[in-house]
Amino acid sequence: MRPEMVIIMENTLSGMALRSLLMDIITDIPISTYSSLEEYETKRQEGVVVAHYFVSAAVVFRNPEFFRDMIRRTIVFTDGEASTFVQSGFRTIDATASEQQIARRILEVYRLGHPGGHSQHGVHVTERSNLSPLSARENDVLALMVKGYINKEIADKLNISQATVIFHRNNICEKLNTRSLGRLTIYAVLNNVVSLSDL
Repeated sequence: MRPEMVIIMENTLSGMALRSLLMDIITDIPISTYSSLEEYETKRQEGVVVAHYFVSAAVVFRNPEFFRDMIRRTIVFTDGEASTFVQSGFRTIDATASEQQIARRILEVYRLGHPGGHSQHGVHVTERSNLSPLSARENDVLALMVKGYINKEIADKLNISQATVIFHRNNICEKLNTRSLGRLTIYAVLNNVVSLSDL
């Protein structure tokens, strides 16, 4: 049986953005995106086990019987407060949160998701701590960036000028090929620059 991640969201752009974030975290299994449960059921392949479903709240509301059986493997994207889903036992992610908060929540699901981890489905969060392209000082700046500090605060904490902070930030973004705080957060956690509990 091959493992797979499945995203089911009516909003194609949201599904693509989520897939992109997940691909930064999970590099060893395919991630498929569908616009409805019907499309997923039509196109799903034999011999594939779904490690997790990432679905919009509307999809779950329209198909409660399907997701009730998959509750441990379903993460519901909600618009704001999700008490109904939480009380029902679903794990949730607030789709109205910042990209960084969404990335952090996805990392929490994978780090703290369930006791047996994901190895039973062949899913592993990719740790990449040995080959960092960043210098020690850039790692220091990155750690403070993803913790939410602004340039002046980073400069004060590291006893460097704001211009030097900006220089390091630009180098970090260039080396990691992104300016997305969500992607920088994922990189920082997966490369042990910060721990998830520090965010």
